[in-house]
Amino acid sequence: MRIIKVNATNSTNEFARELYRDNTSFEYICVVAQEQTKGRGQRGSGWVSNAGENLTFSVLYPKIKVGVNHQFLMSATVSLAIIEVLNKFNVPALKVKWPNDIMSARYKISGILIENILKNNEIVASIIGVGLNVNQTEFPGLPQASSLKLVTGNNFNLDELLKRITDEFEDKLTQINADTEASILEKYARNMFRRDLVSTFQLPDDTYLTGIIRGVTTSGRLNLEIEDSVFKTFDLKEIKLMY
Repeated sequence: MRIIKVNATNSTNEFARELYRDNTSFEYICVVAQEQTKGRGQRGSGWVSNAGENLTFSVLYPKIKVGVNHQFLMSATVSLAIIEVLNKFNVPALKVKWPNDIMSARYKISGILIENILKNNEIVASIIGVGLNVNQTEFPGLPQASSLKLVTGNNFNLDELLKRITDEFEDKLTQINADTEASILEKYARNMFRRDLVSTFQLPDDTYLTGIIRGVTTSGRLNLEIEDSVFKTFDLKEIKLMY
């Protein structure tokens, strides 16, 4: 995988998107920034990271064998790939907080933002943005944030960690197809944060709902059991897990 290192950029996802505009025929490209001044997360949130202490990168990926209605399959694969790598570094209690935040116990250590480029109702390229808290030890105003160093007590080599993750991406993303969908989603469900536990969720009108996470649909909707054997699914904009 070709790696482009920059000292600073507004957003590695935007940098990768510009690379696609300039060259629509490409191999895998990874853009990694020492500092990201306007990093973005899910729900329009920002991603704040100390320069040189963490990994902020985006992978520009050529066409993957995923239909438009099954885009979540890519999100699940990327989340599981990161967990698989971090398990090898003995990071404890790893889970995926739906749809694709990586948790260590109750603390968020990584966020993922995937943006697919569509043409003629097909995915022609994907931008996989990752923010991973690695060696940062203070997160003022973010009590639920943590880092690999805080949860393991170890310092990490950023270049080595980046290579391990991007290698895993290449391996796992090339295996995606219709035949592997069920097994990927089952594995994702097994690794979900607070699965099978009674949890509280906030709705858009600021009311609250109690339910139990049971998994996801093929389109990535959260599947909740809200009463005995009564299930309802929710999109990302329709519900937020309180924890």
